[in-house]
Amino acid sequence: MYAVIQTGGKQYRVAVGDKLNIEKLAVSVGDAIALDRVLMVADGDALSVGTPLLANASVGATVIGEGRGDKVRIFKMKRRKGYRRTQGHRQSYTQVRIDTIQA
Repeated sequence: MYAVIQTGGKQYRVAVGDKLNIEKLAVSVGDAIALDRVLMVADGDALSVGTPLLANASVGATVIGEGRGDKVRIFKMKRRKGYRRTQGHRQSYTQVRIDTIQA
């Protein structure tokens, strides 16, 4: 059984037991959360697709950690003008473990 959920402007294919990094949420480590923006649920041959979301479907998850991703370097330069700018960015994330899928 798996589901396709939407959170943080991105879509993820998840199954029970999966660990994934999603956009930063304002929750504490160890909290249980419900991801209710479910786009699709597949259970064997049974496939339920929402338009765009499935009603009464949710995915239960537990927050297992928080962190920051790898540094991304941004470099701008204009040739022959002496213009150079360097900037870095690290995106924060929340790590969750998928516990249940309710269709």
